[in-house]
Amino acid sequence: MVSSPASVARAEPYSRVVVRAALWLAFLAPFFYLSYGFANWLASRRDDVGSIVFSWEHGIPFLAWTIVPYWSINLFYGLSLLLNNDRQGVDRLAGRYLTAQIVAVICFILFPLTATFVRPATTGLPGFLFAVLGGFDKPFNQAPSLHIALLAIIWDHWRHRLGGLLLPLWHGWSFLIGASVLTTWQHHFIDIPTGALLGFFALWLFPRSGALPFVGFRLTNDAKARRLARFYALGAVLALAGAALGAFLCAVALFLLWPALALAIVAFAYAGAGEKVFQKSADGTMTLASRVLLLPYRLGARANIWAWTRNLAPQVAIAEGVFLGRFPTASEANSFGTVIDLAAELEKPATTDCRWISFPMIDLLPPPLAIRQQAAGALENARRDGTVLVCCALGFQRSAGVVAEWLVATGRAGTPALAREMLAAAGRPIHLAEATGRAAS
Repeated sequence: MVSSPASVARAEPYSRVVVRAALWLAFLAPFFYLSYGFANWLASRRDDVGSIVFSWEHGIPFLAWTIVPYWSINLFYGLSLLLNNDRQGVDRLAGRYLTAQIVAVICFILFPLTATFVRPATTGLPGFLFAVLGGFDKPFNQAPSLHIALLAIIWDHWRHRLGGLLLPLWHGWSFLIGASVLTTWQHHFIDIPTGALLGFFALWLFPRSGALPFVGFRLTNDAKARRLARFYALGAVLALAGAALGAFLCAVALFLLWPALALAIVAFAYAGAGEKVFQKSADGTMTLASRVLLLPYRLGARANIWAWTRNLAPQVAIAEGVFLGRFPTASEANSFGTVIDLAAELEKPATTDCRWISFPMIDLLPPPLAIRQQAAGALENARRDGTVLVCCALGFQRSAGVVAEWLVATGRAGTPALAREMLAAAGRPIHLAEATGRAAS
């Protein structure tokens, strides 16, 4: 069910939330119509506006009644701003709206596309709604579909606030809104995945809670981090170039925009944003936007895990119920009392029911000493309640460094060098900084 303003505990009066929402609407609505109209006007003056249409799209039926769910997104747009617990929630939702609108309009100006299907005449309510739509919406603003981008944002907003029977009804209505961009002949198919990518990017940029990925960014001085940032940035540029050039041959190449964005986010992490770009919480879960946007990168990370560890034992015993290993499957994790997870880039398996404690650390870079010490302290506390697996992606560096920290801090190893010897004796490859015995990443 919908949580009413009176039923939700708030740190501030709801009247302030309404005022903040009204102020944002007073800005966003004119901004939308002015910028959207300007992009339309520019495209209408060009004689080189093309289109991207798959042959199978000619079989999509025109369903006049679907203009109703198509239009309904305007209602949810405003209601979503009003349905917030505090002004921060309003600001973050408005930030998502603004991000989607700015990026979409820039794309419409730089790379305009046109819809090619001519709608048949309609009457009644659908006819009226199509007439109103045609008064300001010209056929030039296509990919990415701003309608789909906003739908992704609004769908995510309401799915956290609905329960019971209302939640599946909301999913169904959202599906109708999404499908309506095709059945009203407003968009072509390629506009949908590009619009969804934009929507999830806006969700990632302004998450519901936690730190914003760009806040506190400082360009790193670490030479290795800069090198890794350049490496991933180059990958993003190559994927983007492949999408742009490949689109002239086949529109499917535009799907390369997805890995291009994923690699750009990882490059941003190494450039100075750090592990918060992965949006991983202390219980090992991640935001939906992070899971979606970074899926291409995570598939590569999973392949890398398999390549490096396929001939190794998943975990090895170190001392007194403490194990060191690669990132576990759900069944492997459930065989331990606690998992201490150090991989910022990987999410806890969905069916895991053991205790899971995450200290997200970015791969291949030395984590702050304070974080290492916190993880080692959590390891010692968890060990008293049962077996503990300390893991990262491969189990070679981040996790080995924390276990080494724990061995020294608890007196099980007198020096970092002895801790390194104990880890090496367990039979697993480890990579620790020679000078300190602590993990290099």
